[in-house]
Amino acid sequence: MKIFLDANILVSVLNKEYPVFSFSSRILSLAQNKKFEVFTSPLCLAIAFYFAEKKHKTVKAKEKIKLLCDYIQITSNSRQAVTRSLENPAVHDFEDGLEYYAALEDDCKCIITEDISDFYFSEIEILNSESFCNKYLI
Repeated sequence: MKIFLDANILVSVLNKEYPVFSFSSRILSLAQNKKFEVFTSPLCLAIAFYFAEKKHKTVKAKEKIKLLCDYIQITSNSRQAVTRSLENPAVHDFEDGLEYYAALEDDCKCIITEDISDFYFSEIEILNSESFCNKYLI
């Protein structure tokens, strides 16, 4: 199963933000499980870096992002995703549209986010980290 991790999931892992960390770290570990392919986008990585840098400073934040990139796959933020985000009248938040279309372009079946309501327009499954763990990992 291909899954897409929103920036807030990455931030919770990089900064060990509880209680989400308990679930998000389990999800991130799925990158080593052959049943799952774990994706995120360059945009999500940039957002995660920003928050990791605030907590850990630049050098440590870069180390954390590099380690993350060694394990997960990175989608593209294509021109088509930009266009689709701008042209879809249901997409009110451009950033969420970019993430959604990046996930779609790599055929992800689920987006994992702590802000489920941001993806109200989604045609694929949207779950928070706890719900994903309860549904797919138990």
